[in-house]
Amino acid sequence: MSAIPLATPLRFGSSQSWQRTLLPFVLLQVWILFLYRDTAIAMVTIWSRSDTFTHGFLVPPIALWLIWRQRDVIALQVPRPAPFAWVLMAIVAFIWLLGDLVAVNAVTQLTLVALLVLSVPALLGWSVTRQIIFPLGFLFFAVPIGEFLLPPLMEWTAHVTVFALRLTGIPVYREGLDFVVPTGRWAVVEACSGVRYLIASLTVGALFAYMNYQSTKRRILFVLVALVVPVVANWMRAYMIVMLGHLSGNKLAVGVDHLLYGWVFFGIVIMLMFIIGARWSEPESAAPMANQTSGKENRTVPLHAVRLWGGAAGMAMMLTLPHLAVLTMENRDIASRGVVVAPASLVTHWQADGSTGLGFKPAFQNPTTEINQHYSLDGRAVGLYLGHYQHQDYGRKLVSSNNLLVVSKDPHWELVASGRQRLSWGEHVLEVRTAELRSVVQPALANQKNLVTWQFYWIGGQVTANDHLAKVYGALNRLSGRSAGSAVIVASTLRDQTGDADSLLNSFLTTHQSAINDLLLAMGKSPG
Repeated sequence: MSAIPLATPLRFGSSQSWQRTLLPFVLLQVWILFLYRDTAIAMVTIWSRSDTFTHGFLVPPIALWLIWRQRDVIALQVPRPAPFAWVLMAIVAFIWLLGDLVAVNAVTQLTLVALLVLSVPALLGWSVTRQIIFPLGFLFFAVPIGEFLLPPLMEWTAHVTVFALRLTGIPVYREGLDFVVPTGRWAVVEACSGVRYLIASLTVGALFAYMNYQSTKRRILFVLVALVVPVVANWMRAYMIVMLGHLSGNKLAVGVDHLLYGWVFFGIVIMLMFIIGARWSEPESAAPMANQTSGKENRTVPLHAVRLWGGAAGMAMMLTLPHLAVLTMENRDIASRGVVVAPASLVTHWQADGSTGLGFKPAFQNPTTEINQHYSLDGRAVGLYLGHYQHQDYGRKLVSSNNLLVVSKDPHWELVASGRQRLSWGEHVLEVRTAELRSVVQPALANQKNLVTWQFYWIGGQVTANDHLAKVYGALNRLSGRSAGSAVIVASTLRDQTGDADSLLNSFLTTHQSAINDLLLAMGKSPG
């Protein structure tokens, strides 16, 4: 933005209004950061430990710099608090409470940034907010979110890589995210998903579009390009690495070279994207001069100091209420690790059997109580895992990126297929998650009988296989004072020659629905 000549003095829309408004505005920002400091610290912790989100350290300084660039235009505005923004802040604070009750980092961190952003119109008004709308929106790039894209991006990368290899004439055998070519075995892991490239490209692309274009159409178009290019570039990178390894007899593009070649290739692609995008850049329009400001705004009567400070104090108190609610519920619900023993037998004569040979346990972290029992009947065996979470917090929660059926480098099992199956659970019909696992330590199992699993969530008697619904149910249950807790239910069995593993799991879960429900209710009431 062109600077106002030094010979032209800055004229504030109402210097008295700014003097009255800035102090309560700064104090409100400080109060928000103090109240929600645990959420802010969690964000910074993720920035420091994850290469994917290290850019978060740069986002606040860049946003402040972008606001500073607009200081001349901001000075021409008259700060006028917007009461409707107070309503929005109340709604956002309540959403933060729901997210905190089930320890969802993405929700609490997004709402923290939203509260900081909404405090601008709340005390300074919409006219000021419009002048810095992009810097305020840019702050949301500081939220470390995007890991939910890992599974689909990994799947797409595997699909495209295998397709390109076959198109090249190289025979490929694929199973899940693993595939084998004549010169070796490859696997698409988290680092191959391209999510780092995507987040980096989107962040820098949005900033580039704002700095180089003036029309909204061009800005949106470039951001869309910044979304598509890294995904396609990652597919090309994956194909290139496999080809380099294949043609060099696995002497190139392995180990550290694998990552080095990937980032070099990505850097070249992004640089070309910016060079091409710069050809259509638009010059900035001249900044409005002080004597061009609307006389209507300058005649606006400043808000009385008592009302201004009263509004700021009211917002501060309103933002304190969610924390008081959390403290109240924590005092009411003290998490305890209960002890519940799995029954030795279930209805229809299913008996506990430790010699079934299944040897599988889902990788769910730190449940309050858990049961991992295997039952057998007429030569068939079913594993039943119940991981119960009584009072969730950030170290113990049901739905988490760390809670998996099997981790990517599990020493015993690897995921080879996934899907959905319908299950009747009492009055509910839901689509449970299904998966097929192959043993990596027992050749007989690996060659003959893969492990089939069915998985879904139980939240205070409600069932769902959807992560987001599980979080919503958990938050509402805790908010209403229900204490039954939440749990994951995983049933598993070996697929035999008849291939009726899914039918067996369906029958087992349907038949034992009441028994499992009673067992989970007992786990929720168990003493420490």
